[in-house]
Amino acid sequence: MPASASPSTQKRKKSAKTNGQLDAKKKVVQLKEHIVEIISDSGEGAQRCGQSLGAIAARMGYGIWTIEIIPAEIKPPARSVAGASGNRIRIGSKYVTNGGDETDLVIAFNEQVLLGRVRAKELKQGATILLEDMWRDHKDPAVSKSYIETYDRLVESGYKVYEIPMERECHKLLSDPRRGKNMFALGILCSIYSLDLEIAKSQIALTFGKKAASVIETNVKLLEAGFSWAEENLEFKYEIPVKRPTEPYIVVNGNTAIALGVLASGMDICAMYPITPATSASHYLSDAFAKVGGIVHQAEDEIAACAFAIGASYAGKCSVTITSGPGYSLKQEGIGLAVMTEIPLVVVNVQRGGPSTGQPTKVEQGDLMCTIFGSHGDAPKVVIAPATIEDCFYTMITARKIAEMFRMVVVILSDANLATSQQPFPRPQFLETWLAPPPDQSAIPEGSKPYDWDPVTGLSRRHIPGQPGGMHTLTGIAHDSNSHVAYDPDINEQGLKARSMKLAAVQKTLKPPPVFGATQGDLLIVGWGSTKGAIEEAVESLREEGHKVSSLNLTFIQPMPSGIKEILSGFKQVMTIENTYSDKLEYDLIDEENRRYAPLALLMRSRFLVDIDCYTESQGQPIKPSTIRRVALEKLQEK
Repeated sequence: MPASASPSTQKRKKSAKTNGQLDAKKKVVQLKEHIVEIISDSGEGAQRCGQSLGAIAARMGYGIWTIEIIPAEIKPPARSVAGASGNRIRIGSKYVTNGGDETDLVIAFNEQVLLGRVRAKELKQGATILLEDMWRDHKDPAVSKSYIETYDRLVESGYKVYEIPMERECHKLLSDPRRGKNMFALGILCSIYSLDLEIAKSQIALTFGKKAASVIETNVKLLEAGFSWAEENLEFKYEIPVKRPTEPYIVVNGNTAIALGVLASGMDICAMYPITPATSASHYLSDAFAKVGGIVHQAEDEIAACAFAIGASYAGKCSVTITSGPGYSLKQEGIGLAVMTEIPLVVVNVQRGGPSTGQPTKVEQGDLMCTIFGSHGDAPKVVIAPATIEDCFYTMITARKIAEMFRMVVVILSDANLATSQQPFPRPQFLETWLAPPPDQSAIPEGSKPYDWDPVTGLSRRHIPGQPGGMHTLTGIAHDSNSHVAYDPDINEQGLKARSMKLAAVQKTLKPPPVFGATQGDLLIVGWGSTKGAIEEAVESLREEGHKVSSLNLTFIQPMPSGIKEILSGFKQVMTIENTYSDKLEYDLIDEENRRYAPLALLMRSRFLVDIDCYTESQGQPIKPSTIRRVALEKLQEK
């Protein structure tokens, strides 16, 4: 027996067709949906392969949701468990709202990155694994041994493992196979899922559109090679029925949708400092914003970016600054200045794992309390949480309108799940009403004050530098309606009240959020932001089984709309599902008196005086529908 051989050799021959031809025509299995992963070392292109697969499927009319698998380190060691980089794509015949449960099929470029996904319990029991086989006969005996032992364990654990000669096949087309495996893998997946090869070719042309024609040609050849190899060698093939779309759709991730929303809203300035996972929004704006008269300013740090945006808004524009958790913390004093001076400002916080550096590439909903209460003193601001990729687009338009109309800070709480996930939605049809009217630079009426607060709404006319009669000194110190520094207790109270009344005025414009399901029942699950899709999928399946479960998603978290308490009263039990941390009662030290609740649960308990429970996860991954189902069933059994 050769040194690299093992008892798995016979199993391997049975588990994959390696002779170049199938014995008989493949039977195409019909599916409603499938979840597939492509994982590799960082730099091998698995993310691009996954993004392209999602785009091809979406262009054919499938529902998709993609989740990027990103290592925490910028350059992790090759062939390391923690270095897995790639993409997870859920493809369905219907509209897909979340990443789903465990993975059905995975292509792995080495066994170590695959182990990371297995240990994280991301693969379904018995999942199909397509594994690059170059490591079996590697010149380093330790590498070969690791591969063979891992292969054997995977087969013994019940996974269907197919060894794929990607390195060898790609070497036929280019000298550095590592640069072509991702497109070869894309071809394999197009074959497995019966995807349109011509659409795949046009997607490659789009993806590599800025490269030389020879690059596009080579990648198309690699795609075709992978497709042909799979057709000839793999014994399985799937087809997911789909209806071709009848209206134009776009396929973008949440950060791109936010950037497009900035363009569509009529905002003029984006000031930011690069930070994961928010940076790609500025990448898109850097390419497109100047075409519509906008400016992207990369400041020297987060504080400067916030200050630049405030200054631009003071001059009559409406500006946005985009960041993630640590950057938002640095912006807090600047945000307080915008609140005190009543300068319109939109802030996007793409949440990630924390505290401190935390998990820079992982999802978490841990910034809610920091956003609402983080500033020193009372600094009311509007807080909006988009729940879908489409929401990321339209929320930016709403945010600009509120910021300018009410002279307020509006914070958009996105997260890493939305930021890097792709989802198709109908191409927006531009409306003139999205844009702000030109700044009013007419003369200020005599006697008008820069903070002429309305006693009911707290609103006042915005004064823009250069307006005749509008001269005043801008200050972040407590001031009166003339913007004069004032330490008088009554004047300070008057300013605090005026700024708070703006929140109340915004709240009066909001409609109650819709209930998903019946308005009365045994259990109401409340969520916010990107948990919406998974919650509603779980609730829908529970309702089909006869359980009286409904859900509520909050988009406006500050202020909360009217009517929520009435909704809560229709249910025997209420709980929140949040992608963050909370204490669980089963912990040894925890009881009802010292338990720390999840942020939304705590807010709702205090506001509505209702006994609201919570379930949280802070594992760096979106909460799965199956987990929510399990938690809901356990909650229903309590009473």
